[in-house]
Amino acid sequence: MRTGAASATFKGFACKRLAWRAAIGGTAAFFLSFSIIATAVAVEFETSPEPLVIETGRGPVSFTVELATTSDERSQGLMNRESMAADHGMLFDFGQTRAVMMWMKNTIMALDMVFIGPDGKVTGVAADTVPFSEAIISSPGPVRYVLEINAGVAAEQGIAAGDTVVHPAVGPE
Repeated sequence: MRTGAASATFKGFACKRLAWRAAIGGTAAFFLSFSIIATAVAVEFETSPEPLVIETGRGPVSFTVELATTSDERSQGLMNRESMAADHGMLFDFGQTRAVMMWMKNTIMALDMVFIGPDGKVTGVAADTVPFSEAIISSPGPVRYVLEINAGVAAEQGIAAGDTVVHPAVGPE
């Protein structure tokens, strides 16, 4: 009878030890995956020291812009941001002139997307884009840049095709 009791105690100890290892392994896996996700989401954007100016038919309009020049920065964009100052925006530089497709996945704010050619000329505006939408928003032809600003600002400021964008980041390829 003593042998059975000792055996049961040993089995109980072994089960607890396995459970403990599983708990430690699961906790380690959780923190590792969390740190990988946090690293993937933590994209730092450079804020341009110089304002971006759009020369409209009504006069110049200035914006403080963050620059999205890498693939990771362009992928992150303004996702998960709850607000943005009225005179701020994000300038996406695709590095070459091409057709561009955007979407609003995980983007909380409605935006205007200003499509800009390599010469700094506005080629079109996608106004009042729908938050969280996965619908594709295509440029009206080949562009190099896209400026995202708060929804309604383009109409309010008279930003339209043919306007000129002036900024050190905008220029010949």
